[in-house]
Amino acid sequence: MASESEYLSAEVLNADDNHNESKKKLDYTPKLKWPDLIAQIFIHGGALYGLYLTMTAAKIATTLWALGMIYLSGFGITAGVHRLWSHRAYKAKWPLRLLLAFLFTISGQRHIYAWALDHRVHHKYSESDSDPHDARRGFWFAHVGWLFLTPHPSVEARRKAIDMTDLENDPIVYWQREMYIPLFALLCIGLPVFVPWYYFDESLWISFFVCFNLRFSATLNLAFSVNSFAHMYGFKPYDKNIMPTENIFVSLTALGEGWHNYHHVFPQDYKTGEFGTYGMNFTTAFIDAFAYLGQAYDLKAVDPALIKKRAARSGDVSCKVSTE
Repeated sequence: MASESEYLSAEVLNADDNHNESKKKLDYTPKLKWPDLIAQIFIHGGALYGLYLTMTAAKIATTLWALGMIYLSGFGITAGVHRLWSHRAYKAKWPLRLLLAFLFTISGQRHIYAWALDHRVHHKYSESDSDPHDARRGFWFAHVGWLFLTPHPSVEARRKAIDMTDLENDPIVYWQREMYIPLFALLCIGLPVFVPWYYFDESLWISFFVCFNLRFSATLNLAFSVNSFAHMYGFKPYDKNIMPTENIFVSLTALGEGWHNYHHVFPQDYKTGEFGTYGMNFTTAFIDAFAYLGQAYDLKAVDPALIKKRAARSGDVSCKVSTE
């Protein structure tokens, strides 16, 4: 279990960094990144058409396949690039790391290295100019705008300074990064679209808009909701002075990633939540299952006494978290 000094020292360092950040105000006018904006318009516009097709023309098997792919690939985000590669909250043997790399690639959310880099910057400089999806700039910026607007210069500077040695030395992360474009074409587009066309006798047109656009858009927005909803709406039992919240809706829909007030206070806990009950934290169940199989190990958790102490010291006393 992580010690109190480990978490408190990290907290002090982050506070110092953010204090220094506030002293440096740089002129910055965001500009549109047109290729990224056009890509988002195509994905989401096509998703609306895909949703229409699920209600009018798509086979039930095609819709169920798309839904299954949304949540299966979601484990590549939550258990993989988030809890394993960004936070090193547990360790995984190479078969599990390879599986998570494949699942994450299906989700289509850039390569592992880029995602983990931005997430480490986000945690170290949360709600500052250096935060890639700074929630202070509003819901839509935190949700999706940060992807098609040029980043603040401080974000670029922090990206260059973050230690990524562990991922640079991971051969699976390196391979997925080097092969990302063909892997994206094969796993994010080809596999989801091919299966309904080949096995369910679905039309290629319908399969593309349902199993690529609609599925991809849903996966993106479930992940985006952690940056937006879970930074703005909810309660704060562990630290009332930060923006991240405990958001039950996000936890239910995003495989347990909505216990965000806890996660920002104790980022190295593999459960990303105090109780980790499987009903609202399927990712914890996923990791526990692979730990039982011997593929996941060194799972990090926080001493309950430390959690209670921190909640009493800085949490919102009006919040009551159920342990059931």
